[in-house]
Amino acid sequence: MSSTPVYIICSPRPQVGKTLIARLLSEFLLLKNGAVLSFDINLKEPSLLDYLPRITETADVIDTYGKMQLMDRVIVNDGIAKVIDLGYHAFDEFFKMCDEIGLMKEALRRRVAPVILFVADTDRVSVRSYQMLEGLMPPNALVVIDNEFVVRGELPPAMTRSRILRLRALPVFLKTYIDRLSFSFTGYLRQEKDSSTELHQWIRKNYTTFRDLELSMLLQRS
Repeated sequence: MSSTPVYIICSPRPQVGKTLIARLLSEFLLLKNGAVLSFDINLKEPSLLDYLPRITETADVIDTYGKMQLMDRVIVNDGIAKVIDLGYHAFDEFFKMCDEIGLMKEALRRRVAPVILFVADTDRVSVRSYQMLEGLMPPNALVVIDNEFVVRGELPPAMTRSRILRLRALPVFLKTYIDRLSFSFTGYLRQEKDSSTELHQWIRKNYTTFRDLELSMLLQRS
């Protein structure tokens, strides 16, 4: 059996578009594979669970029991891709746990492939957190998300060493539209017949980006 991917979407900063990316990736994997399991580790409402309740479970890393429950569900090679929307409040504790349990070695042993999607910002905390992840994860397992709605200009030089995925900023009226709890990216693609609309092209571009990322990870593991 090939490795099962686990996508960990994270940032030490709030309001950088992390849950939006988790929604996009979860819907893409559900469309492509027919199944996905997402985990919501957030304090703020609305969160991933509110948008995708049928494929999302809540989790926490506050205590040992919560950590072990999460790892037991995530580090398993069952062929179902996992998406973790890691709230900024849990960033340090989560990666401290990953270091303590030797996440990468354990994942390799169980044929699971963690991928860190680090949502960039230009502040010092983000730069230091990224550099910490560089020391924890193999280079091919660390990906920087350049959300143009947040990073208005160049990425910090330290973050350009990793693979970079760019998320183009949408106009505010479209951002408000997709922020509705009832909105589905895949549903929009199916219902909107005009493929030239800005939102249609934006969703398709992001789905294509995720497909290319998945293919490149498969090639690295083969």
